[in-house]
Amino acid sequence: MRTPAGDECRYYYEDFNRMRQTQECRLIARNRDSERWTPDLCAKCAVPEILRANGSPDLRLEAAVVKRFGLFRRVEVKAYCLRCIAPVPDPIRGCRTCAQPGSGTVTGAGPEPESGAE
Repeated sequence: MRTPAGDECRYYYEDFNRMRQTQECRLIARNRDSERWTPDLCAKCAVPEILRANGSPDLRLEAAVVKRFGLFRRVEVKAYCLRCIAPVPDPIRGCRTCAQPGSGTVTGAGPEPESGAE
């Protein structure tokens, strides 16, 4: 769904149908330790950029609204790889451990083609 900032984000949800006034970030809503989310935070959120750059099904994101210098609020995003169960320092580029040649896990590799002779 398109955020108030104009980007596509799968975690943003709004419903203004039949007098409903619902706007929420479902990624931030999962985090109970987060400050309250407001639509203006979408303007500087990194999640839409991460989702555009990295389509890995093994990437899991966590986000929270944090106060900076006690006054300014921003969205802090953390990423984790489910395949190697490790934090991902640069979620735009993806997991470095899983992407290394010879790691035994190659992203995007399909099943081996079967040979008809046995």
